[in-house]
Amino acid sequence: MSVRIDKWLWAARFFKTRTLAQDAVAGGRIRMNGDRVKPAKEVKQGDAIEIRIGEYEWSVQVSGLADKRGSADLARTLYAETPDSIARRAALVADRKATLSGDWAARTGRPTKRDRRETDRLRGHDE
Repeated sequence: MSVRIDKWLWAARFFKTRTLAQDAVAGGRIRMNGDRVKPAKEVKQGDAIEIRIGEYEWSVQVSGLADKRGSADLARTLYAETPDSIARRAALVADRKATLSGDWAARTGRPTKRDRRETDRLRGHDE
């Protein structure tokens, strides 16, 4: 049995819709066994797939096939992520958290009146 790569990516829950999966494959953000592929390319067990979504990258080995979207638990059984890929993503997440630490990371919601006045002062607007 084999499944189209766009269907498999959608069933494995890397993308919310098949259209998004097709666009990613057509846009070259998906590589199978090191090569750029088309959305109709057939996936087989054991294939290596590299997926890039935004700044995140996954390197996975296909361990199961599905052409229908199921539960998240079922989707996790369709692939095995490489340890190298897990480490890279963890490092990226840690780097982002370190960058966002400080005053701005703690703020949520609308700015207060004090924040607005501070922003206006910094921009050079006179009251």
